[in-house]
Amino acid sequence: MSKRFGRRVAAAVGLMASAALLLAGCAGGGSAGGGGDRIKIAMMQPPTAALNPFSDDVAKLSRWSTGETLVRLNDKIEIEPLLATEWKQVDDLTWVFTLRDDVTFHDGTPFNAAAVKNTLDKAVSATTPPRALNGVKISTEATGEYEVTITTDTPDPLLTNRLASPQLSIFSEAAYRDDGTISPIGTGTGPFELTDVNGTTTATLERYDGYWGEKAKAAGIDVDFVPDGTARAGAIRSGEADGAESIPVSQVTLLDPQQVNEVFMPRTTFLTLNSESGPFADPAVRAAARAAIDPKGIVDTVYEGQADPADGLLGPALPWAEKLRGNIESATEPAKVDGVPITLATYSDRAENPEIAVQLQKQLEEAGFVVTQDVREYVNMEEEMLGGGFDAVIISRNILLDTGDPLSFFSQDFTCSGGFNVAQLCDAGVDGIVQKGLQATGDARQQAAMDAEAAILRLDSVVPLVHERVVQAEAGTFTNVVRDPLERRLITEQTAPAG
Repeated sequence: MSKRFGRRVAAAVGLMASAALLLAGCAGGGSAGGGGDRIKIAMMQPPTAALNPFSDDVAKLSRWSTGETLVRLNDKIEIEPLLATEWKQVDDLTWVFTLRDDVTFHDGTPFNAAAVKNTLDKAVSATTPPRALNGVKISTEATGEYEVTITTDTPDPLLTNRLASPQLSIFSEAAYRDDGTISPIGTGTGPFELTDVNGTTTATLERYDGYWGEKAKAAGIDVDFVPDGTARAGAIRSGEADGAESIPVSQVTLLDPQQVNEVFMPRTTFLTLNSESGPFADPAVRAAARAAIDPKGIVDTVYEGQADPADGLLGPALPWAEKLRGNIESATEPAKVDGVPITLATYSDRAENPEIAVQLQKQLEEAGFVVTQDVREYVNMEEEMLGGGFDAVIISRNILLDTGDPLSFFSQDFTCSGGFNVAQLCDAGVDGIVQKGLQATGDARQQAAMDAEAAILRLDSVVPLVHERVVQAEAGTFTNVVRDPLERRLITEQTAPAG
């Protein structure tokens, strides 16, 4: 492993408790970026849905510690209390949660069972429900001022994991407006209150002195949305930012090694092939594309060896995956391709993606495809991508982000009713394996995940490319910036000015 990457966090999810998640930054003076006791962060992707908590934007609210859930996942991917203090499963379908009685929302209204019911009811009835609820229907009742009872339509061993998803963060009633929009401004419960959002450019948060837990050490957070990776790295070098997400490999050597922190992620970059329409609706053409692709070549050229070629969708962050992996070879004889035109799309927010597109174009054209690239910022392509507007899409996904469970990832991305099914895959066999697996627990659930992976990969609707290691940059002006493999935490009440 290259020494130039400086200090690293070997945070293999599920393998160990990572005390390194809250590592102190280098000693230094006040924040050059945020100014004194305010921290300034350069974030990779701007909001795509006006920070709607039911959208992917909610990850930002979680990383800023403004939105909170009933329970959360710790370093070991275990459930621990947050806004709920305890819970019990009464029967196969019924769970009872006891809530904290000392919490207020940022708008001063009380947190209680009625507020929890309101949020969860809104999630269930949303036009596009949160992905964390994919595959289950829940109903919520306030059975006491600080007690809620949640009932599922089928036995769901994953319910607490679902409730730990940032997409089910609890906001005050005022957040849910009559016109159907949801505003997290001044309506969360966390140690920082979101006070202003300037479109897709900036956001501002202030310390919430009425927080139920330990008072935040930083006075506030100033966020810049900076899709360009070179610019994010430049903000660290110039002192304009105290921290920056996802630094491109090409920029790492230009930073002080003490500012570079590598986080081993449950994140996989893969190529989805549109299985519903266009040339890749033909399984033999999909098989030909898969056969043409060399993941190791991408790792060597794009990542300069600082990533791992992907054999499957589940990578080394899940140490049990490799030993349980089944037959993932294509089930179809590849077609002979000669001049088949395809569109290859990706988003530029992740700096490596356009470079991957260049390498894939070469590999696919050598196999007889005629490739036209379409590269945009994510915010400008998400709707078309989810609607099947491209033949092939390069995607980077944290496979544990929503529930900490790979079967939920498979359900969301590769089943007929999946909310993030870019591959447009709808296969009864895959759906059956995933649905059966979602009822399993323990070792049987792990095996079910690998059975689902095998069933998906044998259809050639997705080609695994790379298991990523994400580089997070910190100027050293603040301590206890979180390096979280699940990408749920970044700035917390413990984040403090250095020195």
